[in-house]
Amino acid sequence: MVNDSKKPVRVRFAPSPTGPLHIGGARTTLFNWIFAKKYNGRFILRIEDTDVERSKKEYEEEILNGLKWLGLDWDEGPDIGGEFGPYRQSEKIDIYEKYLKKLIDEEKAYYCFCSKEELEADRQAMLSQGLAPKYSGRCRNLSKEESFRKIEKGESFVIRFKIPAQELEFNDLIRGKIRFNSGLFGDIIVAKGLREPLYNFAVAIDDYEMQISHVIRGEDHLSNTPKQMLMREALGFEHPKYAHLPLILAPDRSKLSKRYLETSLSDYKRQGYLPEAINNFLALLGWHPENDREIFSQEEIIKEFDLKRVQKAGAVFNIEKLEWLNAQYIKKTDSKELVKKLTDFIPSEWQKDKAFISKMIEAEKERIKKLTDFKELAGFFFELPEYDGELLKWQEQSFEKTASNLKTLSNLLESVEENNFSKNILESIIMPIAETIGRGESLWPLRAALSGQKASPGPFEILEILGKTESLKRINIAINKII
Repeated sequence: MVNDSKKPVRVRFAPSPTGPLHIGGARTTLFNWIFAKKYNGRFILRIEDTDVERSKKEYEEEILNGLKWLGLDWDEGPDIGGEFGPYRQSEKIDIYEKYLKKLIDEEKAYYCFCSKEELEADRQAMLSQGLAPKYSGRCRNLSKEESFRKIEKGESFVIRFKIPAQELEFNDLIRGKIRFNSGLFGDIIVAKGLREPLYNFAVAIDDYEMQISHVIRGEDHLSNTPKQMLMREALGFEHPKYAHLPLILAPDRSKLSKRYLETSLSDYKRQGYLPEAINNFLALLGWHPENDREIFSQEEIIKEFDLKRVQKAGAVFNIEKLEWLNAQYIKKTDSKELVKKLTDFIPSEWQKDKAFISKMIEAEKERIKKLTDFKELAGFFFELPEYDGELLKWQEQSFEKTASNLKTLSNLLESVEENNFSKNILESIIMPIAETIGRGESLWPLRAALSGQKASPGPFEILEILGKTESLKRINIAINKII
């Protein structure tokens, strides 16, 4: 049980709208969302937009739309409000200023006037002594009066937080006990000014103000945790519980390439992945259920999820696994529902006959890995592609024999009434002949003649979908190619 606190569970995902939502952020969102659902808690969406130059409204909208597409709804957020708002950092500047003034008044933070040249000189001096560079503390003991005089003169400054030199320990819900020596940090910059807070300070304030009970985030934030904890202690705040998710790695366990790491969630949507498959895949990126199952509904994941079963080692990103999962979900999806999902992936003229599309989906379901596959796989139903007569030959069979077999099948199909042109009836009529002249010798050229492709659904499925007139027309084209 990872929620042994009597306080209600409140978790958050806090993206910066400086770019689109990527797969790592989507996984962090999912784990927080599942945790909230598991313990009847609340999931909060917070926008960290203090980087005014890089933050863009369109990125915020893309992030929100991506999470909605995944079905990861939030209980409080910038678009719906809530008791602990505002939910954009840019709307909380007064709050940050209040806490910065408190730290300065209590001499737990101070104004630093060091120039870039001075900082670089100190850095080089430490490196030459074999020391890890950190701030020297040059401005740490300036009096308030001297600091205010410098400010009045117009000298540029930042605000630094006084890091106490101590051993800091906390219990990570995934990694166990973690220790840091804060004396190695040096006094860190927490703001460029009273109304310009930086990341670690703003996060420490936000998590307190929003009463966040559990901070579940990526391992790349692990070094930020002690800094935020020290700031919370300086302000008299209680700590949330922390859990740091494993890094996402490539299949060879190397650092994941930018090709996948920087692929946005919206790109996966455009490539034809289903949100259910993405969620299933993301849940297994670092979390292991008790059994060997690989396909879970959201309800099943919520029921079985436990942070104790999240691994410490990196989670392997396997695109083939994602494609396999996506194919499984496509197979499970009702064909009429798939027609709706395919709207953005097929030409508008295809969509005039929904029943026809539904039949095509039934025929192609086993071969579709992504929704984008459907147009290429099923295009032959609308237009017979150009192909070489060699495609019609079964193994070493001659053109003469191939043409003869196609003529036999064509004559047989001519005798079938249009309203009997269904898979089961056609199979019962053709298979006795096919058994006589050879399955490969008859069914291969028939399927190839109907589809013009090396790989396609079986001939009986295609015959039913194309209908009698179009089927006979294509068989005749095939015969003329090889006689």
